[in-house]
Amino acid sequence: MHRKPLPLLTAIATCLLLSLPIQAKTPPKQQASDEQIKQLLIQESIDDYPGNCPCPYNSTRNGSSCGKRSAYSRPGGYAPLCYKQDITPAMIRQYREEHGM
Repeated sequence: MHRKPLPLLTAIATCLLLSLPIQAKTPPKQQASDEQIKQLLIQESIDDYPGNCPCPYNSTRNGSSCGKRSAYSRPGGYAPLCYKQDITPAMIRQYREEHGM
């Protein structure tokens, strides 16, 4: 009687098991509130700004307040989102669509 080596059978069985789809249950995504999305959009906007003064409430390198020197306060160029009132309902909808919420 001819027997296949056990390691070969184990390898074949392992491959077969790994090729089966795994039915892992993922928890449903929690719906972020509009306020949470506003905070996320503001933070993303600030993070995307290349300088130190995207918003009036940020600080310069020497620690002083950016104030009117901020990109937000100057016309033209970058227009970062700094305050909740800068976020429109359309921006919130777009964020939800892009993130599957």
